[in-house]
Amino acid sequence: MTNKVKEEEEHHHFKRALGFWDATMIVAGSMIGSGIFIVSADMSRTVGSTGWLLLLWVLSGVITLMAALSYGELAGMMPKAGGQFVYIERAWGKVTSFLYGWAVFTVIQTGVIAAVAVAFAKYSGVFFPFISPDNIVMTAGPITISTAQCLAVAMIFFLTWINTHGIRNGKWIQLVFTTAKLLALLLLILVGIYVGLNYEHFSNNFSNLWDAHTFTQNADKSWTGPIPISGMALVLALGTAMIGSLFSSDAWNNVTFIAGEIRDPRRNIPLSLITGTAIVTVLYILANVAYLGLLPINGDPNSTDVLGQGIQFAASDRVGTAASSMIFGESSVLIMALLIMVSTFGCNNGLLLSGARVYYAMAKDGLFFRHAAQLNKNDVPEFALWIQATWAGLLCLSGTYGDLLDYCTFASLLFYIVTIGGIFILRKKEPDAERPYKVLAYPLLPILYIILAAGICAILLVTKPQNTWSGLFIVSLGLPIYYFFIRKKK
Repeated sequence: MTNKVKEEEEHHHFKRALGFWDATMIVAGSMIGSGIFIVSADMSRTVGSTGWLLLLWVLSGVITLMAALSYGELAGMMPKAGGQFVYIERAWGKVTSFLYGWAVFTVIQTGVIAAVAVAFAKYSGVFFPFISPDNIVMTAGPITISTAQCLAVAMIFFLTWINTHGIRNGKWIQLVFTTAKLLALLLLILVGIYVGLNYEHFSNNFSNLWDAHTFTQNADKSWTGPIPISGMALVLALGTAMIGSLFSSDAWNNVTFIAGEIRDPRRNIPLSLITGTAIVTVLYILANVAYLGLLPINGDPNSTDVLGQGIQFAASDRVGTAASSMIFGESSVLIMALLIMVSTFGCNNGLLLSGARVYYAMAKDGLFFRHAAQLNKNDVPEFALWIQATWAGLLCLSGTYGDLLDYCTFASLLFYIVTIGGIFILRKKEPDAERPYKVLAYPLLPILYIILAAGICAILLVTKPQNTWSGLFIVSLGLPIYYFFIRKKK
């Protein structure tokens, strides 16, 4: 380590500027992006009934809360920057923790940042038509760059620049935008349920709660279905469909990455994890209840009107827009576009702010670029922020982030299992370690989470083998990179 780096470390350190509510806003804000307004369409095509759709959202919420409760113990033990990376390293060692950090940098964090930024740009096109995936400004071989991609990159770099000026800047953006989207989503839910009581969709949708059926898409993009399903076919469908609701509920763990900047972290991180995930879970379930009051769940893929398409075949899967059109009419497109823009802007701020702290922790261990371990004059890891922004921007321009996310959803779930499994290892290895918070109903609750998550992984291995094995391949690519950093460190 050079004298310059040592001097920087002596003068600059993380400031504990975030309280309980700030941490809760990071949990909730990072979770709510655009998924809740879209994924119910694909889920309802896969399982086909109101009962199973709502059960999946409830079960996803329960699973997420189980994980948050379990992480609370680890967060209380290790209130350090890097969060989950630190937990895995202490329980499983450096190789496993590096593979997690590698996956976070290459896809899990940056891929989501890219996807959320593109969603922001897409909905900006509602107000500014020249911002469109079809408005191509540059072509380089197989790669085409559109105005939407340019805005997505600009949004990432703008938020990164703001966050390089100190944790308080990111904190206020998160507070304002998360509060705004929580209130807007709650208002939409309340109005939607109230208006839905005037339609017959509630009674129709809840008349055949468990009448499961599925649709399959053909090579020519046409649909075959509805096909009744039961038994093992239903189990496989439920596990596959749940990926949508789990993905919409993901990123709750980001608050653990910034533990070094939270006041009283041993108390506030566990509480913010539980509070944030609980708030979002309740809102997600109520949002789907509102959808079911405003639209029929069953739809016709060939229909051209909102009611005929239903939830299953909402145009471009935009269930939120279709539902709000039953309240606001033609202006619903503008209202939902604005809500999603606010939602995705706040979401990406939380993701960018938090993710850089993982690379900081990796660099501290000599497992990432050395400069990522330095804090700037504003006491934030500026280099880590910019290298994250650069890679996420490249994913935006390449257009591959969607495929990569599909590949690594499986790997992300595996790392949740690994992390929670670390609770058992640390209880045995370090029985006397300070644990200000202990997971409720130990060992039942973490075991139940591991069983449920492992079951979903097993189902995905059957129903989406290409995505799951591709995800494992991406993670395994981190092994030679790990040994490169180890050799360089030595």
